Amino acid sequence: MNIDFEYGQGVMTASLPDNTDIFVPGETVPDPLNIPDQSLVSETRRSILNPIGMPPIAKLVTEGSKVAIVFPDRVKGGFQPTSHRKVSIPIVIEECLSAGVRKEDITLICSNGLHRKNTKEEIRAILGDAVFDDYWYSGQITNHDSEDPDNLVDLGKDELGDHVIMNRTVFESDLTIAIGHTLGNPYGGYSGGYKHVATGITHWKTIAAHHVPSVMHRPDFTPVSSHSLMRRKFDAIGQYMEGKMGRKFFLCDAVLDTKGRQIAVFSGYGKEMQPLSWEVADRRTYVPWAEKKYDVVVFGMPQSFHYGNGHGTNPILILQAIAANVIRHKRVLSDQAVVICSSLCNGYFHDEEFTAYRDLYELFQKDYHQQLPDLERYGEYFSSNPEYIRQYRFNYGFHPYHCFSMVSCGQIAEDHLSAVYLVGAQEPGYARAMGMKTRATFEEAFADAQKKYVGENPNVLALPRTFKTAAVHLMMKDGNA
Repeated sequence: MNIDFEYGQGVMTASLPDNTDIFVPGETVPDPLNIPDQSLVSETRRSILNPIGMPPIAKLVTEGSKVAIVFPDRVKGGFQPTSHRKVSIPIVIEECLSAGVRKEDITLICSNGLHRKNTKEEIRAILGDAVFDDYWYSGQITNHDSEDPDNLVDLGKDELGDHVIMNRTVFESDLTIAIGHTLGNPYGGYSGGYKHVATGITHWKTIAAHHVPSVMHRPDFTPVSSHSLMRRKFDAIGQYMEGKMGRKFFLCDAVLDTKGRQIAVFSGYGKEMQPLSWEVADRRTYVPWAEKKYDVVVFGMPQSFHYGNGHGTNPILILQAIAANVIRHKRVLSDQAVVICSSLCNGYFHDEEFTAYRDLYELFQKDYHQQLPDLERYGEYFSSNPEYIRQYRFNYGFHPYHCFSMVSCGQIAEDHLSAVYLVGAQEPGYARAMGMKTRATFEEAFADAQKKYVGENPNVLALPRTFKTAAVHLMMKDGNA
């Protein structure tokens, strides 16, 4: 059979065996029903007015209270008129104002963490015109800055020994309302919850407590679960922040479907609310579908997705994206599994956004660096480079430590696969230098995999649009690993 897979700005066609299984999130297995558009505002308001494990907003603030509203960046959640941010934020603002909070005492903070700061135009698209126009021009909407010494507070080390440094505006507010998304994520199972605040409004040293080989290369990390050490660290950091602030975060998370629509909305105290949101999200995210283990997994990579333009051409990010699919789908992979993936791989790092990536890639090619974890020791060196920091703070570049967390992820592909084939690379040396095999076509890669790893009649899984949809975590139909 012929299947089209993403490739740069277009597609590349693969001729695969007729018994190839195909999985597309939200289509092969339908998502749970989403909240109808006409009910979104009322359902979201109902959740916000009846929080789990803590009082409603009206009882948490009064005249003179300082309120911080934390919202995710452009990477997650969508820009549609009915997005969770656009529905929920006006409601929480209304609740604050009705309780006596002065408009000038509300600050909206984009929780970009180590991602690049969002531009004015992106912030408008995220929040919508009304909220943007009400708060932008008075300077009440801002990006989190992990390198702004005047707006960070050092809280010391939590119970797991992790160094917690957080946003000062959040720390000093009387109430922080964090708008999040419960959406399947290879890093700790789900976005939202305490992951949102533990990664979105902290310092690189806090993020370096969990986005590192010692956490990501443990057996509890792959396949993905909500019970890994990484997840425990998210929760410990978030709850430690609450303890030091002397108050709870007011979390408002939407469980999202494949198209970014709200399946359910949960609000309240993270420790009690988070498990309830996961219970609903599990029905969409952990999909017991596979009837056999797969020897060959095939998908394609567009040039622009998730982190931005260049994700599908930057060699470090190419490998990270492949590894992310391994983390999600390890339960349905055989022990000899290989991945075949199409990518332009043309040497476009997008240096302006992906700060330090090219330099780290080039460092990997020399000075006795045999495997990707060998690079971990350079994290502080890169993260103290003044030019990298200037790019992050003032030129919409990713923080330099971000590439180290991606390198930690990329190693997982080597650890759990017999081989990774990249097909269609325009400059294949970039892929080979990251440990991938290169071939001109899917068919050539498939033939080589048959000869060397999987035999003549492998079980094949095709994942078209895998980076154009909100992914799931595939499982065996019988529930066995």
